[in-house]
Amino acid sequence: MPAPQVENDGEKASEPQEKIKDLLDILPNDLPDELPPYQTHQHEIVEEPGSKPTFRAPYRLSPTELADMKKQIEYLLAKVLIRPSTLPYGAPVLFTPKPDGSLRMCIDYRFLNKQTIKNKYPIPRIDDLLDQLWEAMLYSRLDLRSGYWQIRMADDSVHKSAFRTRYGSYEYLVMPFGLTNARATFQAEMNYILRPLLDECVVVYLDDILIYSRNMQQHVEHLRRVFEILRRERFYVKLSKSDFALDKVQFL
Repeated sequence: MPAPQVENDGEKASEPQEKIKDLLDILPNDLPDELPPYQTHQHEIVEEPGSKPTFRAPYRLSPTELADMKKQIEYLLAKVLIRPSTLPYGAPVLFTPKPDGSLRMCIDYRFLNKQTIKNKYPIPRIDDLLDQLWEAMLYSRLDLRSGYWQIRMADDSVHKSAFRTRYGSYEYLVMPFGLTNARATFQAEMNYILRPLLDECVVVYLDDILIYSRNMQQHVEHLRRVFEILRRERFYVKLSKSDFALDKVQFL
């Protein structure tokens, strides 16, 4: 891994971060230009018996959307998150506005989702999560950088994630947004890797990780343990959307 960086996304490190400098390489400015490793949970698309490949014509897009799509495809290819596809699946692309005015490229997987068998893995109850925090005095909230893209697609499901554009068809090697069961896959993986710390100092809700402690000394140790796990499993955190050692934090 690259040398630790104390400043990322234009923000300075907090006191707890200063004490765990050796682990700050999980706070990069971008995802690495390589696929994540195979985790315990890859995203698998299992369809109802008798289902046929879903295939839809591309939607009509504005010149601005087309230009943005071309840039995003080039980025995804450079990051090895997608590859060209020639198989008979293909969903159309559409765009939604982000709060900052930029565009978010979305894949319309509605037809594929309709014939996908639903994963019943439980998403945590929010009231159960909050019950764990009643003695805590300090909180750190970690937001994973493009969290879904840090989960691999199962090899036999990659072709089902394909999307169609005027620039060609592509399929995801990592878990894209918009697939049914994506939330369940992500929650299952986070619960699995952080299971030694659940109910002790960590609450996990999808790609948000909350570390809670009674004092600063304990909190630094808890952060170190979480960072060591994320580093070992090669998960990356976005500093600009994370908070460290606060007495109040917005979560969920």
